[in-house]
Amino acid sequence: MVTALTEARRARRIAEQVPDPELPMLTLADLGVLRDVTVAADGTVVAALTPTYSGCPAMSEMRAGVAARLKDAGYERVQVRTVLDPPWTTDWITAEGRLKLAEHGIAPPGPAARPAPGPVPLDLSATRRAVPCPRCGATDTEETSRFGATSCKALWRCRACQEPFEYVKEI
Repeated sequence: MVTALTEARRARRIAEQVPDPELPMLTLADLGVLRDVTVAADGTVVAALTPTYSGCPAMSEMRAGVAARLKDAGYERVQVRTVLDPPWTTDWITAEGRLKLAEHGIAPPGPAARPAPGPVPLDLSATRRAVPCPRCGATDTEETSRFGATSCKALWRCRACQEPFEYVKEI
């Protein structure tokens, strides 16, 4: 007998395989965007996604990808909803996802800085972080552009191997 829990696990395994439209080496599960998959009493599969950024233009592609994979797997009724609370953080990228980023020449983010509750102090000084080169591992790197091909990435260059690379920003 197939239970709702068994169906939910099967549906989740299917949804976990959907690639991210902007970082196709990662799945939505690697990225931490796929939050939950359940099966309602009427058999509707409900998948919950959290966007990486408010207004993320890739969300429509993510929703369509999850819905298509689940329908291709035989689920007739599929609902993909957006969950905004808690907001997504780069801390949700899995260890495997971080390895995949580095293997594809993209520096994975470090831990996201979370301010303590209450007033947030304003710091106008430049911050220097060490971003290791995903190609050679050197830490003598420099930011060349705060914005890359997508709003979640910046462009960097390694002074040791002279290679440019993208860096996923912490949020």
